[in-house]
This record gives sequence, structure tokens and C-alpha cells, in this order.
Amino acid sequence: MGKTLETIDRFTGCMLGGAIGDALGYPAEFMSADEIIKTYGRKGITAPKLDKEKGYALISDDTQMTLFTAEGIIWADRLGGKTEISSYTSYVFYSYQRWLYTQEKMLASREYSHILGKESFPSRLMLAEELFEKRAPGNTCLEALRQAADHNYGKLTNKINDSKGCGGVMRVAPAGLYFHRDSERAFRMAAEFAAITHTHPTGYLAAGVLGAMIAELVCGADLEEALDVAVYILKSYDGCMETFRALDHARALESSDTPPLEAVKRLGQGWVAEEALAIAVYCALCHSENAENALLLSVNHSGDSDSTGSICGNIIGAYLGAAAIPKKWVKKTELTDVVKDTAQTLHACAFAAEQNISD
Repeated sequence: MGKTLETIDRFTGCMLGGAIGDALGYPAEFMSADEIIKTYGRKGITAPKLDKEKGYALISDDTQMTLFTAEGIIWADRLGGKTEISSYTSYVFYSYQRWLYTQEKMLASREYSHILGKESFPSRLMLAEELFEKRAPGNTCLEALRQAADHNYGKLTNKINDSKGCGGVMRVAPAGLYFHRDSERAFRMAAEFAAITHTHPTGYLAAGVLGAMIAELVCGADLEEALDVAVYILKSYDGCMETFRALDHARALESSDTPPLEAVKRLGQGWVAEEALAIAVYCALCHSENAENALLLSVNHSGDSDSTGSICGNIIGAYLGAAAIPKKWVKKTELTDVVKDTAQTLHACAFAAEQNISD
């Protein structure tokens, strides 16, 4: 079994770790490994790069959408506590429409205008100016949300595209946190949240794996145990083989004598879901007792460094807890107060939900 930690430590560690990994990788998102070394020096990325204007390391759309995922779950939780009719996926979709508004000052349809009104669920995120800045938002996410009038968004049973980009998996860690008492449900909800915009099976099943892993880690499993459970659930879904093979490759490389940077290179660049997940899992397994080393390995490669950093941070943060995330980096990264507050609110909702079930 894993380390004994309070669940609040794991919630906060997961969300903070994701934000820090995102901030580490964001400036290098479109760089090759050679360009990273040329820009950062022989050791590559060793710390978050501060924005000259803001004085903080910037988060990308990965953390933006993770925060909106969490707020959508909280929104559904609060409504469900009063009416018992909440649909988590529906309110995560509404929350993503709010994110779309921050990026493009539009919603998919006027029928959703109520989500911006004073009578709607209050959003702390809509008060944060930084979340209205465009930080390389994914085209698939934007297009899917723009086209989602009449609640015609992606579902496991409603294919809207054939995208398996990593934009689905990089944002769903909050599903694993909130549904941590039921890993199969955590898997299913994470997959549903990803399918809102990405309906290739690999696009949402990789997200399901992350959700189930986070759920297991919150409950005290170690990384290998968490991965075992997630893969077992994965294999019960049609279309699972791409994700399964990528994770199997990551495990084989971790147990081999392949140099870590070479291993990451062999796993791909992280633009697609199974590669981003496999790289993140490999880096967490490779440095399971050191969040700093895991995060640095996860961003020093050609490709989608912010997404692999974000996913790795979610995993290692849920496993090692908030204290393991370097404080020197947390202080230098923007919106960490919002990230921590969101994690704590999500934890309070999850705990209250558990109490209601036990009662």
C-alpha cells in the first residue's frame, strides 16, 4: 500500500502537482528536446520559467480546464444536495461552456446564457482575470464546445469527432478525487467528462485510467496498485487496446535499463491521449518518491510538455501529497491560491457526499 496521508493532502497535492507540472512545461510545449536544451541549458528545464510581465510562471489551458472540471463537479454536487436530480456530466459541460466564454466571449447557444446570470451557481473562476487569457487552448476542445447547441455534446454514446488528443485526459483528475471511493465510477465519470469534447475511445478511455488511478491513490494505494486497478477496469471497455499497449510499454520501460530520457522519447510526444498518459505514468513510476524529479522528467522532451507535466503532477501529487510539491515552485506559479481553494472545496463536497451515503 501507499503512504498514509490525509485525503485533503492528496486532493491538494493532485491539483497543485498538476498546476506546477503544467507551468513547468507550458513555455516548452512546442519545443523539441534539442530546443529545450538550447533554451534552458544542458540540464534542460530545472524550474518554472517566470513570465517577465507577471512575475509568475504561467499555467496553460490544461490547468484552466482542470479547474473548470472541478467547479462543474462542485456545481452538480451542490445542486444534487438540494434537488437530488443533478447530472455531473451536464454540469461539467456547463462549466466548460463557462471556460469557452472566458476564451471567446461566446457560448455555444443563447440557451446556455443562464449559466452566466446572477441566479446561476456562483463561480470563483469567472472572477479570476488570468483565466480569461488564452493559453494555447486546444482546437478540438474549442470546436466541440462551440458546436454543442441543444446539449449535443460528446458522450460515450454520441460520437461528435474522432479525436484522441490529450485535451480530454489532461483535465479530468478532479473526477478521480471526488469519486475516490468507487474507482469504477471514477473511471466512468472521467471518461464521460473527456468525451464531452473527445469521442475517439482512446481519447476518453485514457482519461478513465487517470480518473481510476487518482481514486486509488487517494485511498492509499501505491502507484503500481493504482495502475493495476485502472488497467483492469480499462480492459472491460471496447476500444481499450491502444491505451493498454501504451501503458504496458511504459511499465516495460520503467523496469528496463533504458535511460529515462530515452524511455520518454520512445513513448511518444504526448499530443495524443495514450502517449500523454503513458509518459506521465512512466515518469511517476520512475521517480515515485521524488515529485520534483518526476515532474522535471515529464516536461523535458519533444512534444506536449505541459500536458505530460500536468498529468504526471496529478498522479505524483495524489500519491505523495501536497507537501511533496516543491514550495519554491508553488510560490512562483500563478493562481495556486485558486488551485488550493478549489481542491479544498472539492474535498469538502466529497466528504459531505460520503457522509450522506453512510447516513
